[in-house]
Amino acid sequence: MKITEVFRRKDITLSFEVFPPKRADGFAAVEQAAKTIAGLDPDFMSVTYGAGGTTDRYTLALAKSLQDEAGVTVLPHLTCVSATASYVENVLGRLAADHIENIMALRGDIPEGGRTAEDFRYASDLIRFIKERSDLCIGGACYPEGHVESADKAHDIRFLKEKVDAGCDFLTTQMFFDNTILFNFLYRAREAGISVPVVAGIMPVTAAAQLKRSIALSGTNVPERFRAIVDHFGTNPPAMKQAGIIYASEQIIDLIANGVTHIHVYSMNKPDVAAGILNNISAMLPAAGCRHEDR
Repeated sequence: MKITEVFRRKDITLSFEVFPPKRADGFAAVEQAAKTIAGLDPDFMSVTYGAGGTTDRYTLALAKSLQDEAGVTVLPHLTCVSATASYVENVLGRLAADHIENIMALRGDIPEGGRTAEDFRYASDLIRFIKERSDLCIGGACYPEGHVESADKAHDIRFLKEKVDAGCDFLTTQMFFDNTILFNFLYRAREAGISVPVVAGIMPVTAAAQLKRSIALSGTNVPERFRAIVDHFGTNPPAMKQAGIIYASEQIIDLIANGVTHIHVYSMNKPDVAAGILNNISAMLPAAGCRHEDR
């Protein structure tokens, strides 16, 4: 099923992201964790793609397994920073053969040494390429606090509009820990004429070191309230996990209450974290398959 159809059917959606292993000997454990998360009946699951394509051989394999064996709608990622046009065409062929209807089209991080291919400079180039050659539902990334390479937020919104105009069907945000940042971003995006669905990406931080990595990678703003939680509970792993699940759940509750109703949780392949969040918000989610016109 196309993810745009999922959005059409349900006012509120909850989905999870998983990542593939880096090596073949890790595939079975990751597949089992991902299938356990799929057992929570998410509206769809995304499967990431390593920097420079380092996990590309496993991304589609895991996505196909989740679709065929767990019965979940899947969204495999594809980055283009090191990809050639012929490689992308090959991926599109594999997706068609596997009856996968969605793709998350990203530029990706520039690999060490700065080695890149020349066919795609930006995600918008990849999106346009895919749109011209397939009927896939195409997702793209957006950055509520602005992409780290953008000169300013206005510049970032202009590039995001180009991405949507190239054929992006929906957007998923980078993690954020302050909902006000997202609300302000959505206002700027709508003012710029960006009308596709925006999915809120939520990262449950369940360990103090995880927060430090998140800040280092994305420069995400961390509210003092959350810093205090990490400072207080960070040395107590069970308490930090519980606090992180609760904080993420409260973010989601506030988002839904304010009209942001498509939520994507970066699960980090942790079924207990995914289940904890689902348990906290389960009564707020519509029944499976519930359509607008059914109510």
